[in-house]
Amino acid sequence: MSNKTAKRNHLTWILPVLILILALLATRAVIKSRKAPEKREQINLGLLVETIPVVLSQHQARIIANGTVRPEREVTIAAEVNGSLSWVSRRFVEGGFFLKGDKIFEIDPRDYQLALQRSTAEHAKAQASLQTEAEQAEIARREWERIELPDKGEPGALLLRQPQLLSAKAALSAAEANIQQAQLNLERTSIRAPFNGRLRSKNVDLGEYVRSGNPLAVIASTKQAEIIVPLPLTDLQWLAIPRAGSKDKGSRCRLSIQIDGQRYEWQGVISRAFGEIDPNSRMAKIAILVENPYLLGHKPADRSFPLENGLFVHVEISGADLGQLASLPRSALRDGNVVWLADDMNRLEIRPVHVLRRQQETLLIDEGLKGGERLILTNISGVAPGMKLRFKSGEKPQ
Repeated sequence: MSNKTAKRNHLTWILPVLILILALLATRAVIKSRKAPEKREQINLGLLVETIPVVLSQHQARIIANGTVRPEREVTIAAEVNGSLSWVSRRFVEGGFFLKGDKIFEIDPRDYQLALQRSTAEHAKAQASLQTEAEQAEIARREWERIELPDKGEPGALLLRQPQLLSAKAALSAAEANIQQAQLNLERTSIRAPFNGRLRSKNVDLGEYVRSGNPLAVIASTKQAEIIVPLPLTDLQWLAIPRAGSKDKGSRCRLSIQIDGQRYEWQGVISRAFGEIDPNSRMAKIAILVENPYLLGHKPADRSFPLENGLFVHVEISGADLGQLASLPRSALRDGNVVWLADDMNRLEIRPVHVLRRQQETLLIDEGLKGGERLILTNISGVAPGMKLRFKSGEKPQ
C-alpha cells in the first residue's frame, strides 16, 4: 500500500469525527448563550358563566293541560207510543241542527185521533148520566119532603140516590182522564227537540214501525259544550271551582287547537269538579264550560272554527294571583332546591330557595331571591362557594 493511499484512508474516518466534535461544541455554545425565560405569575381569570338578572313581578298561576270536548247535555229520544213513522224532518240526519220545539219526526196519529174522539164521546155520555142522576136525586128529595109522617127522620142514601150520583161523578172523572190520556198520546206522536241541539245518531227512518220505549235518536245540546280536563291534585289549590248549587264563577280558561298551521281559540270557565280521583292515573277531573260551541248565529265570513265534540284541545287556565315572585328557567334550579348566584365580588354563591309553583317551563320562587341579583345559568362541574367568575360578552360584572 502506498503512502498516498494510507493518508486517504486516515482522513476518511478522522474527518467525520472532527465534524461531530465541532457540532457538539457549537451546540453547547448556543445553549450557554440563550437567556432563561422570565417567570410570570399566572392570573386566575375565573370561570366563564352566563347569568340573567332576577326580576320580581306579579304572577298568576297558569295551568297547562289538555282535554276532550263533549256536549254539556245529551239525551236519547225514545218513542212513547206505538206506530209507524209517517213524517220525518229534512234535518233528521246525523249532524242536523234543531231548535227547541222543532218537530223531528211524527208517528202516524190517526189511531190516536180516533181514540180522542171516542174519549170525547164517552165524556159527553158521562156528563149526561151525571146530569140525569143529579135531577133524579133532586126529585127523590122533593118527594120525601112532601110525605107527611110522624117522626119520619132523615131519608136514607139509597132513597136519595146518592150512590148512583157518586157513580155518575166517578164515571165523568174517568172520562175526563181518558180524554187527557188520549190528548197526551196524540201529542206524543209528534217528537220535538227538547233543547237546541244537533242530531248525533238515529236508529229509525221514514215508514219504520216503532214501539213505546224504543230508542230512536240521540241529540246533543249546541248551547254549551264541556271540556273534560284531568289535572294533578296539586293544581286544584290554585283554581276557583264552583261548588254544587253555588253561583260563584270559576277560573277563566283559554282553549286552542292548531289546524294546518291556523290557530283557533275559544274562551270558557270552570263549571265544576267531578269530586273523585281516577284510581289509575291519580288525577282529578274538572269540566270547562264553553258557550255556543258551534258558533250558531255567527257570520259565515268569520274566521272561526266550531268546537266540535271529540276534539282534543290545548287548555290554559288562569288561576289565583300569587303576588310578587321570581320566575326562573327550570334549568336554573340545582339539586337540593338551590340556585347559583354571582355575588357583589363576582364570586359564586350557593343559596337555597323555596319553589312555590312548578309551571311548564318555569319555576316561581317566593323565598330566597331578591330583585337585581345575578342568577347563573351555566352548568359547572365541581362547583364550590367562592369560586371566581367572569362573564360572557355583553354581561357587565358588578
